[in-house]
Amino acid sequence: MLDKTEVVLVDQDDNVIGSMEKLEAHQKGLLHRAFSIFVFNSNNELLIHKRAMGKYHSEGLWTNTCCSHPMPGESIIDAAHRRLKEEMGFDCEMKSAFSFIYNVALENELVEHELDHVVIGRFDGQPILNLEEASEFKWESLEKIIDDIKSQPEEFTYWFKVILEKHIDQLSKAL
Repeated sequence: MLDKTEVVLVDQDDNVIGSMEKLEAHQKGLLHRAFSIFVFNSNNELLIHKRAMGKYHSEGLWTNTCCSHPMPGESIIDAAHRRLKEEMGFDCEMKSAFSFIYNVALENELVEHELDHVVIGRFDGQPILNLEEASEFKWESLEKIIDDIKSQPEEFTYWFKVILEKHIDQLSKAL
């Protein structure tokens, strides 16, 4: 489901330069702020989910626990708490780990050009999925997920693969 929220447009150094309706920013491929949440349990397994069919891009693909965009004036951590509750039905303590920029053309003539803030959390429980956002979930070790990405890369979102392929050291250090 696509809502009419605005995203925060930024420069390469994460300085705010404006805001724009989310779909328009993705159609124009403008750099904007985003976040990707990685929630691990006490066994260091990552909660991943399959994006619901009907999402405006990357539907039906496996990805990290939750991802979205902060609203203008909203901090990354506040936005992460808000979206984790909305999408996965729980909240937990979270901390910022690192950020990176990626740019990829997706289906439907959309472009993901994001300065993505990776946020780490811990939770031992079961999510209550918002079925408009996620159709399935599972807890998996990073090693198993990386093996699955190598054997079936088409089953995973672009940004999730980038994080696990290019930023695994930063992710591991943040745990």
